[in-house]
Amino acid sequence: MKKIVVLISGQGSNLQALIDACQQGRIAAEIVAVFSNKAQAYGLQRAEAAGIAAHALDAKAFADRQAFDDALADAIDQYQPDLVVLAGYMRILSAPFVQRYAGRMVNIHPSLLPKYPGLHTHRQAIDNGDDEHGTSVHFVTEQLDGGPVILQAKVPIFPGDEEDEVVERVLAQEHTIYPLAVSWFIDGRLAMRDNAAWLDGERLPEQGHAAD
Repeated sequence: MKKIVVLISGQGSNLQALIDACQQGRIAAEIVAVFSNKAQAYGLQRAEAAGIAAHALDAKAFADRQAFDDALADAIDQYQPDLVVLAGYMRILSAPFVQRYAGRMVNIHPSLLPKYPGLHTHRQAIDNGDDEHGTSVHFVTEQLDGGPVILQAKVPIFPGDEEDEVVERVLAQEHTIYPLAVSWFIDGRLAMRDNAAWLDGERLPEQGHAAD
C-alpha cells in the first residue's frame, strides 16, 4: 500500500478528513506519520488517536531554517512516503526541501489562487468586497502558494458575513476536495509535469479542475 506523510501546525481538521478518507477506503493509501513544528498542535492528538506515528520538531533547536528542514526531511524519509501532504503547515519551506519532494508534495491554500497567496486570505476577500472565495489544492514549488493548481472549490461571501463564517464555509469544501485530490495522486491519475498539473493524461488549466 502507498504511504503518505502529513505536515501540520495546528488543529488538523484537514488531517482528520484525510485520516477518515483512508480509513473508509476513499484513499488507497496509509498515513504513516504526521509531523508538526508545534508540539502542542491538536493535530498530533488526532494522529495518535488513529494509531499514526506523531512527531514534533522544535525550530528553536536548530541553527537555521535549512538545518530544521534537513532534519525534517531526513525524518520524513525514514517512512519512504509516496506523497507528502501539507495540511495547515505554517512554515515556509526551503528550496532544497521543496526540490527533494518535487512532484510528490501538495498543499491546500484557502483562496482561489493565484488570488491571495500567503496569510489572512479570508479577511482580504471580505475587505475587498469579493462575492466569492474558496480554496485551492496545488503542487508545492519554490514559489509560495504558486505551484500548479490541481483543484479548486468556490464558496459565496454574503453581505454581513463575519470572517469565521467564511472560514467554516471554506473548511467544509477543503475537507471534500483535499481527500479527492490526494486520491487522484495515489491512484496514479495525477502528476506534475512541465510546471503544470496533469489529470488522466490531460493538462489542467491554470485554475485546475474546478469543483463548484
